[in-house]
Amino acid sequence: MNERCLGIDTSNYTTSAGVFQGGKVVRNEKMLLPVKPGERGLRQSDAVFHHVRQLPQVLEPALSLGPAQAIGVSVTPTTEEGSYMPCFLVGKGFARSLGQAWGAPVEEFSHQQGHLAAALYSAGRLDLLELPFLAFHVSGGTTEALLVEPGPDGIPLPRRAAGSLDLKAGQAVDRVGVMLGLSFPCGPALEREALQWEGPVSAKAVLKGLDCSLSGVENQCRKLWETGHSKAEVARTCLEWILKALDAMCEKLLLEYGPRPVVFSGGVCSNSILREKLGEKYGAAFAAPEFSSDNGAGAAILAWKKRFGS
Repeated sequence: MNERCLGIDTSNYTTSAGVFQGGKVVRNEKMLLPVKPGERGLRQSDAVFHHVRQLPQVLEPALSLGPAQAIGVSVTPTTEEGSYMPCFLVGKGFARSLGQAWGAPVEEFSHQQGHLAAALYSAGRLDLLELPFLAFHVSGGTTEALLVEPGPDGIPLPRRAAGSLDLKAGQAVDRVGVMLGLSFPCGPALEREALQWEGPVSAKAVLKGLDCSLSGVENQCRKLWETGHSKAEVARTCLEWILKALDAMCEKLLLEYGPRPVVFSGGVCSNSILREKLGEKYGAAFAAPEFSSDNGAGAAILAWKKRFGS
């Protein structure tokens, strides 16, 4: 298990690289893409530019360990046909160049698969790579519930079972956060505000079949903010609305597909309010905060699993 595997991920939020060796993530380096105050994201052309600038710096601590025996890289957002974002081309290009220089194989995965692997690792549940489980990937780019089956090479094969029909949970967090004057990405700051509110909030789950709708989150929070409610109450309302949606989806999915382990990953799931409530109700495994947000460590873990884990 002492083979060294490098992972690279160039998402729409973060430039990251990780190293998995000796059964542990020994490097987990990341750098957020710079977003101007008041803005809620980047154009893909800008994301690509910043990744090209940042990735050499992010890779330095990983490369200082020496050549890797395998490289994992995120090349698409999900495993669904047609899934594509230009920002992942930066990581793909760097991975191929390093692979040629080192004579190391390059294994390509989806960003979503990397999130799943990082979540299982940090929760101490890599054993689930061999079992079916229900996974929620909740971030700025996606809010999906996935039925995950083990692939023949131990790589998780997710299939979409449900998701948001409109706004993604991370988008809701960032839109409400920017409205409140918080810096993008707004997750940690919004959580700090929300934890200061101890009163009741008005939040509800809106489901259509197994899918949820989150468009009402932003509208409700804007209405509260414009009518003089506190920043803390608005922040708590936003997170409670997302919590109720995820809770309702999870409950219905487990009834539909039968009992199975539940795993939560993605940047939104680093939130302590969600972790406490959903963890307690479903016995769910959560990624540690540093492995909930976008990271290259998951790709490194999957590269090791595919090449050396059987």
